[in-house]
Amino acid sequence: MSAPPEQSSTRFGSVVGASVIGTTVEWYDFFLYGSAAALIFPALFFPEQSQFAGTLLSFGTYAVGFAARPIGALVFGHFGDRIGRKKLLVISLLMMGGATFAIGLLPTFGTVGVLAPLLLVTLRLVQGFALGGEWGGAVLLVSEHGKPENRGFWSSWPQAGAPAGNLLATGVLALLAAFQSDAAFESWGWRIPFLLSAVLIVVGLFVRLAVSESPVFLEAQRVAAEKAATTGVAEKAPIVTVLGHYKREVLVAMGARIAENVSFYVLTAFSLSYLINAQGADPSFTLNALVIASAVHLVTIPLWGALSDRVGRKPVYLFGAVGIGVWAFVLFGLLDADSFGLSVFAITVGLLFHGAMYGPQAAFFAELFGTKSRYTGVGIGSQLASLVAGAPAPLIALALLGSFEDPHPTRVSLYLLACAVVTVVAVLSYRETRSRDLAADHAVVPKVEDHPAERV
Repeated sequence: MSAPPEQSSTRFGSVVGASVIGTTVEWYDFFLYGSAAALIFPALFFPEQSQFAGTLLSFGTYAVGFAARPIGALVFGHFGDRIGRKKLLVISLLMMGGATFAIGLLPTFGTVGVLAPLLLVTLRLVQGFALGGEWGGAVLLVSEHGKPENRGFWSSWPQAGAPAGNLLATGVLALLAAFQSDAAFESWGWRIPFLLSAVLIVVGLFVRLAVSESPVFLEAQRVAAEKAATTGVAEKAPIVTVLGHYKREVLVAMGARIAENVSFYVLTAFSLSYLINAQGADPSFTLNALVIASAVHLVTIPLWGALSDRVGRKPVYLFGAVGIGVWAFVLFGLLDADSFGLSVFAITVGLLFHGAMYGPQAAFFAELFGTKSRYTGVGIGSQLASLVAGAPAPLIALALLGSFEDPHPTRVSLYLLACAVVTVVAVLSYRETRSRDLAADHAVVPKVEDHPAERV
């Protein structure tokens, strides 16, 4: 059984660190928009609408970013499977950071009218395109560097970049909300977190440029070149390989993401809006609750990944999916109690169940695909699910809620339960992947004859 070359602990540590920092920066940029969409964008970019309609439109621009994510996954995945993971990760970081910084410079509706939300949507599309290419490359760089027996643990660290980015974004907004008046925050203070992205980009770029390319990918690239030279037939485009050989795996990845993706955005973006608009909570109250919950989420994600190395990806993932389906009916009762402690508890437990899915997800998805189509397969499977699940999640939840004056949160709970059922079915439909060797399936190259392609 082939394996990647040995990595020193220092070198592998730098790979993990670069992936974590890079994903933290990208998710900070992406989640910052989500928090702002719930807190401030309705008043700045849709001031002529009612509070409910303005929030709905704001979440609509939030969802637009998801539309670009599958396209980003396809483009970045294609080149990531052809020329390597590292180069594409640098590009995605620059694109995401540049778009976020530009949002901090945008004029508002009061200054340029309808042009303001149009510019906002354009930059959100750039963010989505960049993030579509980021996630797959970051988790693969770690998965393909590390040892198989610890893959779940180490590949969960880039996953921790999501709550770390959310924690950072929410924390900055919470600080501003605490030390600024509402008028100052609405006038100029909201721009500061977006402009700070420039500093984070420099840090992320520095560490990401220092890491080496995936040894598993380099070996697969060598084998593919030799096979192509021997057969005289060029390797097919990664997307063709994915659609020809891994259709089932793409569907499994999509199904596995449904509950994970929807629950995360309901617990973060939607819960902010629900607490502020339906329960009349102060923005500082909601932001601080989310900061605490995100901190716990951040710490526990690698623990779930480590557990999946011991008991398997499926049991841990199923625990999270079933848990979120049940917790959905407890969540809003706790949020309605007008208690900071209960609100923190409600969101934290929800995010713990989410982490049980998100922690082993990187290793699970990486183990579904062959090396020379892995970036594409992982990206397409995960980002198509983001488009149909995460993108409309706050909008669907808001629509099911009905209104802020007479809300119906039980409908949102039923929505989360339905998503959990889909994920449970998807995960149960596939065999355990924990023992798979990522280096064993290098490439898919056609034979000289017109027979179906063979795996090597």
